[in-house]
Amino acid sequence: MVEAKSYSGSCHCGAVAFDVELDLSGALKCNCTICTKLGAVWAFAPKTKFKLTSGEAQQGDYQFGKKHLHHRFCTACGVESYAEGTAPDGTASVGINLRSIEAIDVDKLSPRPWDGRSL
Repeated sequence: MVEAKSYSGSCHCGAVAFDVELDLSGALKCNCTICTKLGAVWAFAPKTKFKLTSGEAQQGDYQFGKKHLHHRFCTACGVESYAEGTAPDGTASVGINLRSIEAIDVDKLSPRPWDGRSL
């Protein structure tokens, strides 16, 4: 059984903040060019389990490649806390950069590799 927990996260300066329910057992590390440069470790949730609590006006949006994902970043500090897109089943989803949640020690996780570079 999947166990999701509630977390709060933010960018470095705190301008962009959110609450989300996540199951960390599905964490992954993608090897695409942006994820490699970010050093991000990701977990995904339906967008209905995500609430932006501050910073909507402080966000930038970056898309690349096939432009399936909206990489949201803080225009003040530059940190990408999450990305928005659509899951393979068509569900609106968010990918959370787990490094933006202080309550999570990503070094204690075992994220599965994801070959985003070949997609």
